Amino acid sequence: MTFRDEVASWLAEHLTGRFAPLVGTGGPGREHENVELRREWEKELATGRWIGIAWPREVGGRGCSIEEQVVFYEEYAKAGGPARINHLGEQLAGPTIIAFGTQEQKDRFLPGILAGTELWCQGYSEPNAGSDLAGVRTKASLVDGEWHVDGQKTWTSLAHLAHWCFVIARTDPSSSRHKGLSFLLVPMDQPGIEVRPIIQLTGTSEFNEVFFDDAVTASDNVVGEPGDGWKVAMGLLAFERGVSTLGQQVGFTREYADVVELARANGTFERYEAELVDAWASLQVLKHQALRTLNTDQATSNGVEANVNKLLWAPWHKKLGELAMKVSGSAAMLTDGELTPLQNLFLFTRSDTIYGGSSEIQRNVIAERLWKLPRDTWTAT
Repeated sequence: MTFRDEVASWLAEHLTGRFAPLVGTGGPGREHENVELRREWEKELATGRWIGIAWPREVGGRGCSIEEQVVFYEEYAKAGGPARINHLGEQLAGPTIIAFGTQEQKDRFLPGILAGTELWCQGYSEPNAGSDLAGVRTKASLVDGEWHVDGQKTWTSLAHLAHWCFVIARTDPSSSRHKGLSFLLVPMDQPGIEVRPIIQLTGTSEFNEVFFDDAVTASDNVVGEPGDGWKVAMGLLAFERGVSTLGQQVGFTREYADVVELARANGTFERYEAELVDAWASLQVLKHQALRTLNTDQATSNGVEANVNKLLWAPWHKKLGELAMKVSGSAAMLTDGELTPLQNLFLFTRSDTIYGGSSEIQRNVIAERLWKLPRDTWTAT
């Protein structure tokens, strides 16, 4: 049996019965769908060792090659696999702990991710430090063997479900910008943390504000050395826009297929055929750019591959939402009280070119690091 056959047959066998309602659910703007059942799906994936397939075997992963990872995501998309509710744990927290963490941290945190029992969220952005992450003001101080954390994070995906949060905090009060930051692992279930939902244009609230008021975590829950947080944070972002971009294609592929299916069903395919073909071709570019990023030698990389990925997929996804509304016709303006998946797609993608580093910021980084343009002689448009 080939690896592709193994993936396809396992999904066909397990994405049925009580998990059948999960087919095609979840994702940006739709994270509210089947939350509890998707949590159970994480545990089901764990039984087949489909969590951490790219992780090294010595830490419990499958050690899959890039080609095998592509196969997995392709088959997952074909089967209509639901959006992963612990993406941040498997694709971001786990790889970062593997790359920068101590053996004790690996032993403590990796098994819970692999078992699908511990969920994670990301404490990066703040009200005045979004695209400019170096401006974080959340602070942490070491007192009697514990880090005490005070500050605010925002746009924290699925914080209301998470057991742990990886937090960038300023641990050197005399520092500024990139220096003096630390990468802390903070438990969410404690009195010092308040999670407030952010109601989006879609009416849902997968994002949150998180307030830290003397929240605590153990002194050894710092990844890397105190003060090395920027290096660890940038390492994590490379994972976010590298391997995890392949997983993102699952949702993109599904959404594109939904648009094409509607166009064929309502007779608008010929009218919008050129735009649909262009969207398909651009989706292939996104996929191959992600693969190119994964094959880049990090020792010689200038570090802009992740920024290029974001600058490519964000406007594409936004344009797909607009195309979905064109194909929908007058029905795009109607609702029976609940948005359709394509209406959700359109409304949510309004933010794609802003969150996770705006397109303007991506152009700035590419210009500075790749083209070596001086910062004071040009302006991104």
